[in-house]
Amino acid sequence: MSKIKIIFFLILGFVAYKGYEAFTEFEIGVSDRVAVLEKSADFERQGEVIALMMYLGDPPELNEHLLVKNESKCLDMKQIAEETSFAYYECAVVDANIRGGKIISINEELKVLE
Repeated sequence: MSKIKIIFFLILGFVAYKGYEAFTEFEIGVSDRVAVLEKSADFERQGEVIALMMYLGDPPELNEHLLVKNESKCLDMKQIAEETSFAYYECAVVDANIRGGKIISINEELKVLE
């Protein structure tokens, strides 16, 4: 019976040690914290994102763009926007400069989503 108690206390000690180490080294939720810090620090980055883009004029020229979380959300927003205005809307994967959760500029349109 004493061997089982020793093994139990060793396992309990190991779990407590790993929990303490994870807490002090910020291993838990680091990616979420980085995203929050990037937004609040006004940090500019470049990457591939999904954007809802509005075109106006003849020939159509890019007038507005909006960062969207996922493809289905973008397509839903596009449908609503087309029903309520006369502009041309497009969902696309773009290479863009992003600051504070907003698209600053679009470098290249990579793929149109339908």
